[in-house]
Amino acid sequence: MSERVKVKVLLLIGDQAEIVADVPPEERSEPTRYPAGEIADAVGLTPRELPGRALTASVGSDDRLSGWQLA
Repeated sequence: MSERVKVKVLLLIGDQAEIVADVPPEERSEPTRYPAGEIADAVGLTPRELPGRALTASVGSDDRLSGWQLA
């Protein structure tokens, strides 16, 4: 069973979106990069619309995120 977590898209670097946990900045770990196109397709936005967006995602057994949804 996977857990859903709240995340935030910080910015885009090329075709990658930098994702962090949606917690206060002092509690965040380093950003993780995911394909911006994959996230944008899942939530019905363009990649350019992703920075600043709050999302939820499922955490897999390998700690990778998937199942992106708008929060």
